Amino acid sequence: MAKRVESPSSINTFKQCQRKYYYQYIEKLPTFPSVHTMRGNIAHSCLEHFYDVDVSPYTRENYKQKSREALQKLLLHHWKAKTEELQKLNLTQDQLRFYFEETMLMLINWSNQFFEKMEETMQKKQISLQEAFMYLTPVREMKYVSDNYSVQGFIDAIQHLEDEVHIIDYKTNASLEIKDSIRLQLAIYSLLYFEKHGKLPSKAGIFFLRHRLKLVTVDKDLLELAKREIELVHAHTSLTEKKEDYPKTVTPLCKWNGGQCDFYEVCKPHG
Repeated sequence: MAKRVESPSSINTFKQCQRKYYYQYIEKLPTFPSVHTMRGNIAHSCLEHFYDVDVSPYTRENYKQKSREALQKLLLHHWKAKTEELQKLNLTQDQLRFYFEETMLMLINWSNQFFEKMEETMQKKQISLQEAFMYLTPVREMKYVSDNYSVQGFIDAIQHLEDEVHIIDYKTNASLEIKDSIRLQLAIYSLLYFEKHGKLPSKAGIFFLRHRLKLVTVDKDLLELAKREIELVHAHTSLTEKKEDYPKTVTPLCKWNGGQCDFYEVCKPHG
């Protein structure tokens, strides 16, 4: 049986619950959008396209205000583009307004920290605002595919800073914690980067948009973690596609106050 091309998301799903993996990636049952996933995608799009803004007319005096205005316009644009999908969530107008405003606050929080980097870069390098903006502009939404490991992933941002390379993912999570699932995601991204470019990224991390950027050092141990977990999934999934070989893991993630797993009804984890 051929190896399926996995991703950090599918591998973490397998580790969380093999039956959920079976339903999503083998039986390919439909999943359902949530407001959290949707607004996360919107925030990602805003940050991806923010660096395409023309900053040539900006000055040291007005660039912060202009940048925030640009982010607000981007949020309005991408939010409106998702209007039809958002309406299918059956949220009230007050709820939609709450999530919109909360997302705007996340982008403002991100921008405040971006401005700190801008000021630091302009002062340290003695360069113009426009040059600093260009220097801090990352490579965005890069797709990496490894035939060797049969795994792929999209990296939100790759920053080249002096002699260092930082790979960064954006998250709207409430917590500020590099959980095992996040660490594995960063490990896989680092492995993909290393395989393609022949060098380790210096750091990998998550910009928690409610809080701040949190980085971990990339080393050989992190790559070995990625290789080990990828191989464990391939060893199982290339051997069998029978549902009974993908056991249920019943946890509070099956059903919680206000939500449930996409496959709760078909899985019936609680009988």
